[in-house]
Amino acid sequence: MELVIPSEFTCPISLDLMKDPVSLSTTGITYDRENIEKWINEGGNSTCPITNQELKCVDSNIDVLLIPNHNIRKMIQQWCVENKEYGIDRIPTPKIPVTSSDVTELLAKIANSIKLEMQDESNMCREFVIRVKNLASESDRNKCCFVKSGTGYALSSAFLQLSEGKTAKNGSTLEVILSTLVLFLPLDVNSKSILGSISSIHWITWFMRNGSLSSRRNAVFVLREIFKLEQHEGLLSGEGPHHKGSARGCFQGFELHNDKVEMLLTIDGALEGLVRLVKEPICPKTTKASLLTIYHMVNSSSSQSSISRFVDVGLVELLLEILVDCDKSICEKALGVLDGILTYEEGVQRGYSYALTIPILVKKLLRISHLASEFSVSILWKICKNDCHLVEALQVGAFQKLLLLLQVGCSETTKEKASELLKMLNVHRDRVECVDSLDFKGLKRTF
Repeated sequence: MELVIPSEFTCPISLDLMKDPVSLSTTGITYDRENIEKWINEGGNSTCPITNQELKCVDSNIDVLLIPNHNIRKMIQQWCVENKEYGIDRIPTPKIPVTSSDVTELLAKIANSIKLEMQDESNMCREFVIRVKNLASESDRNKCCFVKSGTGYALSSAFLQLSEGKTAKNGSTLEVILSTLVLFLPLDVNSKSILGSISSIHWITWFMRNGSLSSRRNAVFVLREIFKLEQHEGLLSGEGPHHKGSARGCFQGFELHNDKVEMLLTIDGALEGLVRLVKEPICPKTTKASLLTIYHMVNSSSSQSSISRFVDVGLVELLLEILVDCDKSICEKALGVLDGILTYEEGVQRGYSYALTIPILVKKLLRISHLASEFSVSILWKICKNDCHLVEALQVGAFQKLLLLLQVGCSETTKEKASELLKMLNVHRDRVECVDSLDFKGLKRTF
């Protein structure tokens, strides 16, 4: 026999069993808290979903609108107990959601306890931050409340103040703050500016090199956030249009972060720590964050000093190994970094020496995304413009793919490079038997 949930126990929005029933003070109709809060906050609605009646005090305080329906909740819990033989688990008693006044009070306690912790007289700042982390992790509603109250800025300020201290206890608290900050990404401009200070970046890179797996992961997420270009972030992730400008044009504006890039390059082990996260991946998100940060480093105005260091630690070979078999987002970021490194002679020479460089790049043309194709053309142009590897490029089908790319459409800069490549390749066409680049579809990473 199929178990039917009583209609009075289901939420009118989701039609699922309610876990935290609340009634609208305006209409008296009961909904599940999560669904009605999404209706009001995320949906931007100011009316009751059923009656369409206008709701009062939506902008000022949503808590006034939602009244916990304890009677319905107890009835639902009793019904769950009676039907446990059908696999129905009793819904837990919901925790009281945090309020804006609770958040303000907690953030004030953090600010007041920082001075004592820096003097090694108290460890309460760490406890307060853990409290913030636990409350924000309980529900999306709590997290939203913390974000609206400026928690990201408050924690960034606390991180800066403690990063200027010298005690080991500060390091323990900084690690907790770092893990809590990740919950509130993306950060506002002021918060990122605070975290971009020399003392903050020193501690962030320290955790990236020496911390636990979770600390290294959190550190590179925050570091990526500091360099993040909001207007172009989607393009590097493979979202949005890619034809309107060159691949490099997608990232105009990164010069604004040159001061932070130069600062990062002066910190011992920062560069090696980022490469390590690519070589020994913790998770795909960590790899992407590391590649994005490296991209800004190799394309900054002071990048020439860092290129040799990246080449020496084997980044060119590592990126080519990754490109053999990776997802779209990682592929785009890896190609972007490789394109930046091969702008300089050291990078080109290292690219020459890798046996599968040309087949890998040709394989990526028209197979991943417009952005990946444009980066691939740019890299091929840099490697082949001195008549090197032209025969090999012909043999793996570069000529046909470049012709098709021009027909499909690309940016003006890519069109110029593709046309120049075709002219160079055409000289050798009568002497080389071309093969289909799909012969390389079974290519796998060597590790």
